[in-house]
Amino acid sequence: MRFQLRRFPLTKRVPLSISRGTTAAVEHLLLEIQHNGLVGRGETGGFDTGQRAYGLGDLEAELRALLPQLEGQDPSCLMALEPLLAQLSAPARCAIDLALHDLWGQQLGQPLWRLWGLDRQACRPTSVTLGLAAPAQVLERLQLWRQLLPASRVKLKLGSPQGLQQDQALVEALLPALAGAELQVDANGGWDLAGARQMIPWLAERGVVLVEQPLPARPGDEEDFAALQGLAPIALVADESCWNLEDLLRLAPHVQGVNLKLLKTGGLAEALLLARNARRLGLKLMLGCYSDSSLLNGAAAQLLPLVEWPDLDSHLNLLDDPFEGPQRVGDLLLPSERPGLGVQPC
Repeated sequence: MRFQLRRFPLTKRVPLSISRGTTAAVEHLLLEIQHNGLVGRGETGGFDTGQRAYGLGDLEAELRALLPQLEGQDPSCLMALEPLLAQLSAPARCAIDLALHDLWGQQLGQPLWRLWGLDRQACRPTSVTLGLAAPAQVLERLQLWRQLLPASRVKLKLGSPQGLQQDQALVEALLPALAGAELQVDANGGWDLAGARQMIPWLAERGVVLVEQPLPARPGDEEDFAALQGLAPIALVADESCWNLEDLLRLAPHVQGVNLKLLKTGGLAEALLLARNARRLGLKLMLGCYSDSSLLNGAAAQLLPLVEWPDLDSHLNLLDDPFEGPQRVGDLLLPSERPGLGVQPC
């Protein structure tokens, strides 16, 4: 195997503001693994959830230290490589995991979703994200999305530093403009317990279908989710609280769904494990992203047949996406029919 690791820029068409701040542009890492004339590609990038933070320089150092240990290994024997990859942080592991899965699918001449026995016809429309902003700006952002796709599912970021009244004003301003679209809410841990108890019934009365990460992630936060159960007929979805199988199992009795992101799970191997177990436990899945290109989202798209609430819109908001990612029909994303991840450079 030969390796190439380099940085590349990603610039948002519209900056995204959430409860923790605003992002307009990032740098990510592209890993290419060459083997027997094939090239497997993986992507990673730094991010900060408020409880855990990963810098791009640290991720790059992790990868450069570990990649020489893969020399002489069989890239198709993913199980044998697990002890090596276990040394890495989740986002660093993600880059290698994706590149190896890409190679594996290409070697077999099939997309991953087909190798896993998934039904491509089961895919559902993705949501589009509206960041925290003044009501007029939120409505303008929705119109920009509608110039690109139907926007039949809308995710509104809440948890405003200006408090619950601002959150409620954003929802009230948006409701008349939805035109029948499904509304989801993501507080990104921006409420305290009293605020969440106030907001959840209020949102349910206005037809919101789910509330994502209402409270900050912390050790033992399954108790926080338990304290919110039964307030209203609305799904509670864990995002920043759910990274691995251990988190899934402790949260399962207290939530109705979990948000899987490949940078949190460390790639597709763990994400598929979580997805299979979540479905057995009766949980619905969201599949999310950070400031990711079509490479990361195209990889995540391999799991879409298992997902109730796709949230893979970051690549649709990029000015300089270097890859061609998942097929899009309206706001329905489909995993590629091409082998491996099915993602190609533009």
